[in-house]
Amino acid sequence: MPPTNAPELTRAVDSVALARFADDLALLCDPAEARVLVAVSGGPDSLALLLLTHALLGERCVAATVDHGLRPEAAEEAAWVADLCAARGIDHAVLRGPLPERTGHTANLSARARALRYELLQAHADAVGATQIATAHHADDQVETLIMRLNRGAGVGGLAGVRATSGRVIRPLLGWRRAELAAVVTAAGIVAVEDPSNVSDRFDRARLRKHLAAIDWIDPSRVAASAAALADAEEAIGWMVRQLGTDRIAAEGDSLLLDPSDLPFELVRRLVELCVRQIDPTAEIRGSALVRMVKALESGETAMLGDVAAVALSPAAWRFRKAPPRRLL
Repeated sequence: MPPTNAPELTRAVDSVALARFADDLALLCDPAEARVLVAVSGGPDSLALLLLTHALLGERCVAATVDHGLRPEAAEEAAWVADLCAARGIDHAVLRGPLPERTGHTANLSARARALRYELLQAHADAVGATQIATAHHADDQVETLIMRLNRGAGVGGLAGVRATSGRVIRPLLGWRRAELAAVVTAAGIVAVEDPSNVSDRFDRARLRKHLAAIDWIDPSRVAASAAALADAEEAIGWMVRQLGTDRIAAEGDSLLLDPSDLPFELVRRLVELCVRQIDPTAEIRGSALVRMVKALESGETAMLGDVAAVALSPAAWRFRKAPPRRLL
């Protein structure tokens, strides 16, 4: 349920916190020109982001709350955020839409809700002329994400964690702790909304959060720095793959030919993925399936991924093409 308190709207954001936030935002956009759409759920993290962004940008800060329709309390919480924004003179909208249909193996409820959230935010950003969309991911989120992905066997890309930028989505709070953001909200005289999913043992992240709370030797700021270094490494590998793709991938009729010779496995894996995506942009590519395809081709076998068939003509020539339609029995 949303809080029933009347927040003291005249309290200013602490000048030290605001100066710190200004430096963080300046790394991701030009604060003098930006019009930022802040995604606000009503929780302490997103409220802190809203307070800091509005204090810095004034009317160039706009806000939106996505009501996924998954909890009966969500509509009331969105209305509470709308009232808070109205009292502070912040342009705010409540965004709603149908959840995407479940497709493939990984499109669970959380993933579908996330897809809807970003789709609605992108559309609203277009409507209000926002140059950036800001979300409230922070250092503790980064720790949780990194550990969860480690447990799933993620590669460099996955271990890069939550990125500071993704298109026009920015995350200026990745260097902030959860407790620091809660302090910003408390200092403003606001009692934030508490989402029960954040403490429910039904969710992996909530269970992990409880365990991490009992560990005092993990430094989220250092974990965030490691994630940032991995993000830099991922960017470098991506740049190298694009360069190699120009030299190693050639079109031949309706096929692509890849020369994987003398390349490290990770670069070959990514070049194979590039070929598959060029032929079948809708292919659902899971890491394990991609590895199996590469291993099969290395062994001189044929392989299938999505609607793409691949065959090793020689160690230096792998052919990828659209697979013929399957016969119906």
